[in-house]
Amino acid sequence: MQNHIQKEENQKLSSRRIGVEHLICRVKTFRVASDRFRLARHRYNQVIMAVCGLVRLHLNYSFILSHDL
Repeated sequence: MQNHIQKEENQKLSSRRIGVEHLICRVKTFRVASDRFRLARHRYNQVIMAVCGLVRLHLNYSFILSHDL
């Protein structure tokens, strides 16, 4: 019984982790997080936050389209 509960918890954790990995992949598509940053260092936070905002905007838009809200 304990083993069954552990498997369910691991499965939930695994599917959450996969979701996070997919989001990281989308951020890396912009090459801000994976390549050398060539702007001034004090701009990095602004740029990465803008990229994360674009990814989130795209996800929200995709969610709305898929659920016909």
